[in-house]
Amino acid sequence: MIRSHSQTDSRIAHTLRLLGRAMCGACLLAASVLPAGRLAGADRSPNFVIVYVDDLGYGDLGPFGSKTHRTPAIDRMAEQGMRLTDFYSTCSVCTPSRSSVMTGCYPRRVNMHVDEKNRCVLFTASRKGLHPDEVTIADLLKTKGYATACIGKWHLGDHPKFMPTSQGFDEYFGIPYSNDMHTRQVPLPLVRNLTVIEAPLRQDTVTERYTKEAIRFIKANKDRPFFLYLPHTAVHLPLHPGAAFKGKSKDGAYGDWVEEVDWSMDELFQTLQAEGIDQNTLVVLTSDNGSQKAGSNLPLRGGKGRTDEGGMRMPCIIRYPGKIPAGSSSSEITATIDLLPTFARLAGAVLPERVIDGRDIWPILSRQNGAKSPHEAFYYYQMDQLQAVRSGPWKLFVPMEAKKRNWGKPEGKTELKLFNLAQDIHEDNNVADAHPEVVARLLALAEKARQELGDGDRPGKGQRPAGWVDQPSPRLLEGKD
Repeated sequence: MIRSHSQTDSRIAHTLRLLGRAMCGACLLAASVLPAGRLAGADRSPNFVIVYVDDLGYGDLGPFGSKTHRTPAIDRMAEQGMRLTDFYSTCSVCTPSRSSVMTGCYPRRVNMHVDEKNRCVLFTASRKGLHPDEVTIADLLKTKGYATACIGKWHLGDHPKFMPTSQGFDEYFGIPYSNDMHTRQVPLPLVRNLTVIEAPLRQDTVTERYTKEAIRFIKANKDRPFFLYLPHTAVHLPLHPGAAFKGKSKDGAYGDWVEEVDWSMDELFQTLQAEGIDQNTLVVLTSDNGSQKAGSNLPLRGGKGRTDEGGMRMPCIIRYPGKIPAGSSSSEITATIDLLPTFARLAGAVLPERVIDGRDIWPILSRQNGAKSPHEAFYYYQMDQLQAVRSGPWKLFVPMEAKKRNWGKPEGKTELKLFNLAQDIHEDNNVADAHPEVVARLLALAEKARQELGDGDRPGKGQRPAGWVDQPSPRLLEGKD
């Protein structure tokens, strides 16, 4: 049973009944499904850290062109690692994109593209969540003896059977959903495992507290391999930078919070170095989707909630000293779905016996000669609708009778459009008429996606069920992603 930190406030206790059912056991697949592998040529498997910033724009960091935000720690990370300039999230909003990080699959494959009311993200007290039978990165790495922790925003279901401690994580500390999902009557909870320790959360302390928890976890597990998933609440609206950062940037509260994230990265790297494990730790920094309105997605078009490049192409830096060449970059198509199979390779784990859309991108990261993107195509879904497909430099927006949006009315009928992203990163010049053979090839790829993953009301043959609970918890909070 979830225990409120203060039993004197019945509203808080009522709020947290959404987490209060008996917790199902962590659904780790047995070794017979994920047989043990070996990591050849190493005494110890690498540690993995994913830092997942919320609503950070492509142009909000120094290594991706920002002249506004001071990000010295992230600048050094890029100097010591690799920038992935064509790295994609599978959706331009929170819940679907996070399901892909965890499972290596497109959201439609694991049925996390919409909630039970066909909205773009999960809201509080939802009946739906990531199915506990899905194999997460944490599940996979635990078969190799990894310690695992999720610290930050989860947003894949707030019922206990969907929470991180039922999805392969040894421990959880954070907010189960977005920081705007609260009301005056129902305060936003800060949760440790399945126990609320503070409600309402004082949001201007959240980045510092996540960072301290991350440092504690790293120190506690320095002598064994670990996986730390750190999905920040920053820089999602409403903006709550820490007191030490308020008013310090050139870009108001948004810039203040970006710079606090940079401080957090510096604290993590200092800890890794002090504990003597920096050389054996792979760190990923990226975002779940583009900035909604406060940040910069330039030089890309569009932003959060759209399938233009600014909604789904993410800033990404990966650092692994001595293994990933320092100061390098790659424009090959890569994506969040690739993290799971890549980590599996490096940890010596065997992939689950189910379809995974991601691919091992270690040849790209390690700069093996001639390494190319393992993806024939990348698909841009908006909720349940396939809107675009990319292959090589070409991006095709398929014709649609009504192009869906996450908020507001559909955009109406849209024409077929083809862009060469290598020459036209802002998607300004429709060159479909000049390249009919490219259009035909990408339309065929789009049809392959429809057959496998579905499109609108058309189901895909490769879709798997989401998790469900028979009785929904009371709908207590109102809000939007």
